[in-house]
Amino acid sequence: MQEAYLRMLSGKARFEGRSGFRTFLFGVVRRIASERRRRAVRRRRLLGRFRPEPATAPMRGDEVVARGERTLRIQAALATLSDRQREVLHLVFYEDMTVDAAAGVLGISIGSARTHYARGKARLSDLLAGGDR
Repeated sequence: MQEAYLRMLSGKARFEGRSGFRTFLFGVVRRIASERRRRAVRRRRLLGRFRPEPATAPMRGDEVVARGERTLRIQAALATLSDRQREVLHLVFYEDMTVDAAAGVLGISIGSARTHYARGKARLSDLLAGGDR
């Protein structure tokens, strides 16, 4: 977020009013995250190796149970969706955006966003109901 604010203050990212300010801000943050991810991949390739992931403490049995079967099923179902479907669903459900605003953040057409949204929801529904298309 700090880098997004710095870009706006320095004039590198300008709000031109073609969308809502919130949509603009999420787009700036998303572009910064994409740039950082690309830089990290390039850096790893230049080094010729992957850096080890930091070790995480294993979950206790009661923590796994507390998570609940439904949460695990939802996570597994989300993992089967395409990246674009997951991004659209995340912006709509967790960031409280409209599908049209999510399209602006992702830089895709509204029709494409609506298609990804509908297909992602349908696929999740099928997976969670036990069906498999």
